[in-house]
Amino acid sequence: MKNRQIEKSAVLTAIGAAIMVLLTATKVVPSSKIAGYSVFVGLAFFFIVEAVAKTPRPESGLRFNTVLEDFKKPSVIIWALLPIVSGIATGAVGKLIFGDEFEAHVLGRAGEVLSFDKAALLLVQVVIAAFGEEIAYRGFFLGKGAKILPFWLCAVVSSAVFAAGHIAAGNIGVVLFDVATVFIDSLIFSMVYYKSGNCVISTISHIVANALAIAEAVWLF
Repeated sequence: MKNRQIEKSAVLTAIGAAIMVLLTATKVVPSSKIAGYSVFVGLAFFFIVEAVAKTPRPESGLRFNTVLEDFKKPSVIIWALLPIVSGIATGAVGKLIFGDEFEAHVLGRAGEVLSFDKAALLLVQVVIAAFGEEIAYRGFFLGKGAKILPFWLCAVVSSAVFAAGHIAAGNIGVVLFDVATVFIDSLIFSMVYYKSGNCVISTISHIVANALAIAEAVWLF
């Protein structure tokens, strides 16, 4: 019975990840809106796989009741705060190389889903967006995928797909720099998840990274 659950979970994981990749591939047309649905696919498959596998609560990749304990695990806090360093470096290097064009690109990309003119709504959107992406890409794509394939392979592939989903029209140099930095941050979130085993922790790290990126773009632009 247990083996059958594992087989079903593996098949469902492969199907869900494949759909996410295919949806994100539509970003070959930067203005495509379909790629965004990959997050909803990842969200759905995360809970489906957990239900099919009958994952015990302590082994789930989404745990609110162990957040404090998970933060105390070795090097979790260091990895969780690392996006602050990478974010500051990204803003500084982007400003140095591309000037205001980089900040404008980031604000334009984020402005498609965020309401910058409404502070309270913006805060809620940042939290919800980060939470959804972390469940989809770290909890499902990485967490469930790593039960089938090596962790680092899943981390690199999921981060590549995550970064590709952030492609937006613009100067090719700016776009490549933006996507590369999103890829690096995604690898960091992957390590946060790996160290903590909890995508609530990687969500907190993600929220901090997003808030810093938005603040930098608004301040520097």
